[in-house]
Amino acid sequence: MIRHITTAALALALAACGGSTSRDAAFSDAPRAEPTPVSAVISSRSARQLFGTEATASAQRPEPFGYYSEGCAAGNVQLAETGSTWQAMRLSRNRNWGQPILIDFLQDLSRVAAAQPGGEGLYIGDLSQPKGGPMLTGHVSHQIGLDADIWLVQPDRLDLSRTERENLSATSFRRSAGAFVNSRWSRAQHEIIKAAAEDPRTDRIFIFPGAKVQMCNDETGDRSWLNKIRPLGGHHYHFHVRLACPPGATACESQRPPPPGDGCAEAQQWVDNILDPPPPDPAAPPPEPRGELMLADLPAQCSGVLAAR
Repeated sequence: MIRHITTAALALALAACGGSTSRDAAFSDAPRAEPTPVSAVISSRSARQLFGTEATASAQRPEPFGYYSEGCAAGNVQLAETGSTWQAMRLSRNRNWGQPILIDFLQDLSRVAAAQPGGEGLYIGDLSQPKGGPMLTGHVSHQIGLDADIWLVQPDRLDLSRTERENLSATSFRRSAGAFVNSRWSRAQHEIIKAAAEDPRTDRIFIFPGAKVQMCNDETGDRSWLNKIRPLGGHHYHFHVRLACPPGATACESQRPPPPGDGCAEAQQWVDNILDPPPPDPAAPPPEPRGELMLADLPAQCSGVLAAR
């Protein structure tokens, strides 16, 4: 049953939502409009404003709702700031939250990373917000607690202070605008990413095109895992792991499977286009701008996630 609020209460609700109304209008003898549902007041705010200010997760059974770039997450778990084989970075963002399956995955992968020569584990960047959902700044995805950014650089220490974690610069591994890896790339990055891709929980991994081609050239064994490695611009400081919807998460929307095969020819085409960009297609339509997501645009369960404490 939808609750209704009086005009005076609506004034307070609007003020809390960043709107405004006059004291005189709220208490005048003028004819009153129909009462406005509370849900309508909340739904009029952008989803990133609502989710981007939540400080803690919902006390609900863990479940992702919606799609990676249009959803939310119930029952997220916070990745510990420091573990024996990882450290969470940029703690001020409060984005070290994810579904339990993601937290378990990252801990498992960090142990693989710690076994590689040259490093102590993983520096882990953004996961999701406490309740998932759109972010005030940055990522379009990372909304359902199943995405994680993992720094490519191998940590040589895992006792960074909070201040160091805010200020330490990530390291780029690309050259020639992403057509090739640079001298920082090693077999350790290959093996860490391979382990992430071979994990059955993983749906796909995004990294810059030159890294995918390098892994294609270096792999001499089973190549099936390369199918999950998808080239994407900008991912040269970190690689982005996206897990599949967990079993039983019926309200989670999976991504379309990548084309069959190892995907190496497609990655090489990305590299070729970087080195020799094709002329622009005059008939290509301009990209449609992404509109502001409102709460009403997200799965219906996200209202409950916001309300839960």
